[in-house]
Amino acid sequence: MENVVLTIHLILALALVGIVLLQRSEGGGLGMGSGGGDGVLSSRSAATALTKMTWILAIGFIITSISLTIIAAQKSAGSSIFDRLGTSAPVEQPVPGLPDVQDLLPPSADGATPLVPSAN
Repeated sequence: MENVVLTIHLILALALVGIVLLQRSEGGGLGMGSGGGDGVLSSRSAATALTKMTWILAIGFIITSISLTIIAAQKSAGSSIFDRLGTSAPVEQPVPGLPDVQDLLPPSADGATPLVPSAN
């Protein structure tokens, strides 16, 4: 069911983009859209048809968006991502102890153990 609604949603999205791109700019943006010509349809009736088609596609797009949201919410109700993975939460590993202070100091030139100042 989800795949069918998703397919319809994608088709509606592409059709909506196409219809919007076909519409003439009313603001005269970039100086385009001023072409004349008397065809079979007048510019007013063509604009009305494209506007109606845009509304129909937009309403369909919104309905499929809400449907997909409801389907996704029903599928995920009462479950966690860890339940779907089939594993439990990661276990914390113990932190290794700090190294000895003698291991951090460079060796002395005569090979003797370096003196470490006391904290007293």
